[in-house]
Amino acid sequence: CRMECRDVPAETLYDVLHDIEYRKKWDSNVIETFDIARLTVNADVGYYSWRCPKPLKNRDVITLRSWLPMGTDYIIMNYSVKHPKYPPRKDLVRAVSIQTGYLIQSTGPKSCVITYLAQVDPKGSLPKWVVNKSSQFLAPKAMKKMYKACVKYPEWKQKHQPHYKPREERMGSAGGEGSDDDTSLT
Repeated sequence: CRMECRDVPAETLYDVLHDIEYRKKWDSNVIETFDIARLTVNADVGYYSWRCPKPLKNRDVITLRSWLPMGTDYIIMNYSVKHPKYPPRKDLVRAVSIQTGYLIQSTGPKSCVITYLAQVDPKGSLPKWVVNKSSQFLAPKAMKKMYKACVKYPEWKQKHQPHYKPREERMGSAGGEGSDDDTSLT
């Protein structure tokens, strides 16, 4: 999915994608999200769970995420990993991110283009054709919701730790529930 953001700077979109506290505000599907461990200055392991429409069970995923600022452009990628402290839960279906990511390209001081790629297996008993068909509707809907969140982010940010930069924090410390020692992946 690709979308032009005519009144959102690339840096703002990048911050929105990194800001876990803001994600909890604008993403109504999120149940829980947190950083598990920092691996390098631009990679971590994180947890995300989300609501699914009834009668489906809610899903969760643990991913290895990496990000890279490239001048005024940015890339964020992830794929599923296992972590010994976070085994699958009985109340959720553990989905698999095969390869998911964002490419944010600046097109001017106050505009950008975002490309979203998601190759995900939601697991469970959903037929592949249902997953493929629903993603044609769900991905653009999610992108529009993210765009609206980006437009509102500067105002929200002024009231919530205005000097805190989520991407710099991610680069500087583990945050969340993990620590630098929680890097065991299987």
